[in-house]
Amino acid sequence: MYKQAAQAYQKTSQVAVSPRELEATLLMKAAARLQLIKDEWDESSFAEKDEALTYNRKLWTVLVTSATSDENPLPQDVKNNLATLGVFVFKQTMAVMMDPQPEKLGTLISINRNIAEGLRARPE
Repeated sequence: MYKQAAQAYQKTSQVAVSPRELEATLLMKAAARLQLIKDEWDESSFAEKDEALTYNRKLWTVLVTSATSDENPLPQDVKNNLATLGVFVFKQTMAVMMDPQPEKLGTLISINRNIAEGLRARPE
């Protein structure tokens, strides 16, 4: 019964959350997964590392695609900046995959956390 209540709450909270908050939450989730891999690098399997990097890459693919679409009302300069940042994230992800080193994850973690903080900030 507890499990059903928890699942109902989770579904309700997902419906009630704003798109900005959802994006921030997903970026923080990706950052946490990458941080765990970085912290436990030697104990993590190749599959775990690949899974965390793939999740982050897919998330950024969705974010960049959504943010840069013609239907998105963001100003063009913001769209361009997000596209450039997305390209950087993809290149950094490939750099980690081609030459795996835990230190290389720091940049991806920092970007995700900073963008999430910006999404959660309230405009004055």
